[in-house]
Amino acid sequence: MRHLMNPLDFSVEELDMLFDLAEDIEADPAKYAHACTGRKLATCFYEPSTRTRLSFEAAMLNLGGQVLGFSDAGSSSASKGESVSDTIRVISCYADICAMRHPKEGAPMVAAERSRIPVINAGDGGHQHPTQTLTDLLTIRALKGRLGNFTIGLCGDLKFGRTVHSLINALIRYTDIHFIFISPPELKVPDYITDMLREKGITYEEVIRLEDSISQLDLLYMTRVQRERFFNEEDYVRLKDFYILNKEKMKSAKPDMLVLHPLPRVNEISVEVDDDPRAVYFKQAQYGVYVRMALILTLLKSAD
Repeated sequence: MRHLMNPLDFSVEELDMLFDLAEDIEADPAKYAHACTGRKLATCFYEPSTRTRLSFEAAMLNLGGQVLGFSDAGSSSASKGESVSDTIRVISCYADICAMRHPKEGAPMVAAERSRIPVINAGDGGHQHPTQTLTDLLTIRALKGRLGNFTIGLCGDLKFGRTVHSLINALIRYTDIHFIFISPPELKVPDYITDMLREKGITYEEVIRLEDSISQLDLLYMTRVQRERFFNEEDYVRLKDFYILNKEKMKSAKPDMLVLHPLPRVNEISVEVDDDPRAVYFKQAQYGVYVRMALILTLLKSAD
């Protein structure tokens, strides 16, 4: 039986198989419409989520399975003091697979150690968000035709953004990738990541202005400045509008550059960009359903 805690839990070869399955699901969804008949997914979300929770639920329903769970800690026995360890032992009696989001780093790992069913980390604090990373990789592979040989700009909150940290760690396993980190000094990518890139001989730049680097990019990964990761409102208000991607800035970008965003968006991408064919963040959300369908099938097979 396997769990997914980190994008690196799967080898590059296993990811290729997962993405092949996801693309087959996209091409012929009817073939998989009853693949999980009689199976149940538990969604245990200890912090709010829209896209991740609903995409997991949509994925299981598309496979013919059923869904149960809770959408915030207040509606679970956690409000009575029940531990994650005890919760997953109980959930293991009710469901065949579990997707868990938790504000505390490492909580899904604790659950996986005690679980009798596969556990998927659906986001733990500012640490990891592996299924978003799988979504990002599938989107890039499907629309660019490759995972490697490109320059990617990551823009916005690079300090607290778990999607950014997970994506960087996943991409370094592919060849010829150059990173450009675009952020204010207060939200720069953590030192442990740049130290790791230097150790591995992977090239990167750190810049403050998006305008200074957008013309070099094959991919632009925008992120929001997350209010929930700040200790005081004053810092959040000062930095939340630091980057706004608009039509004017897009004029400097390559004709085939792709704009990705894990969503939700606040105002870091102007709605006027939505009609640009290079804006693929809503396609990205759709790919998130396909890759979670593929992941559910793969992990359930490991548990059979």
